Amino acid sequence: MTTANVPQLGNAARSYELVQGWAKTPADLQLGYTHGIVVDQFDNVYVFHTGKPSIVKFDKTGQFITAWGEEFEGGAHGFYLHKEQNEEFLYITDTARCNVVKMDLKGNHLLTLGTPDLPDVYSAENKYVPTDVAVSANGDIYVSDGYGQSWIHQYNATGEYIRSWGGKGTELGQLNCPHGISIDTRSGEEEVYVADRGNHRIQVFTLDGAFKRAIVDDMDMPCSFYYHGDDVYFPDLNSRITIFDKNDRLICHLGEDQQAYKQTGWPNLPKPYYRANKFSSPHGICVDSQGAVYVAEWIFDGRVTKLALV
Repeated sequence: MTTANVPQLGNAARSYELVQGWAKTPADLQLGYTHGIVVDQFDNVYVFHTGKPSIVKFDKTGQFITAWGEEFEGGAHGFYLHKEQNEEFLYITDTARCNVVKMDLKGNHLLTLGTPDLPDVYSAENKYVPTDVAVSANGDIYVSDGYGQSWIHQYNATGEYIRSWGGKGTELGQLNCPHGISIDTRSGEEEVYVADRGNHRIQVFTLDGAFKRAIVDDMDMPCSFYYHGDDVYFPDLNSRITIFDKNDRLICHLGEDQQAYKQTGWPNLPKPYYRANKFSSPHGICVDSQGAVYVAEWIFDGRVTKLALV
């Protein structure tokens, strides 16, 4: 049952209620840019932000549990939770230290991937700055170099290099800020979805990097992906969340504010501008077992929103 004074988001096909004041962040923990957000099998929510410590864990009611990850201060960016057998692991990208780290949920580092040994691509002038990571069913690791040279790099589960594809450009198969990457299984086969943000599109590849198709309708600046059932959710950096169905057709936009990103100083706008049911600069998203949506925004002191499925 909905409450009349609780803000609603969505449309007739998909509707949500705003859960106001969800995250109870401790007074002594100052959030930085809240770039990533994931949820585990128990519906605990983890926020990845550029402050210190950089990983903050909440329960589903928003109560603070613990925090760790001081080593990612200033560089916390891509954030992906992957289940392997019966255990869950975090894969992160650090834009300050230009690496990828796999860790367990206690914060132990298990694998680190640095700059690929590709002298024709990377040099002192042409930096490697990974922004997101994905893992396929066989354990292969896919990394998007979104803030560097716009390449995708593939490794096996132990971190051995396999191949790369992409490169900066506008042609199909080329990329311009491949900001997010995921493995999509909704069709029954694995496909690599890339949020080609600078080209305002999603590109789809095979697991070995062959171009398949591009998706260009009903989006603006896709940042990353989260799959729940047959749907894919993604932050459109220009002030909204977008949900596509199994056929990558629009279900709805959430919290759209087409004026926010046009304001001087965006994303760090004056506090009186913000509205609880409107997004300014959504950057990370996840969905829990009850269909609730959690959004992390690219704002200097962080912003995390929970939307409960109606």
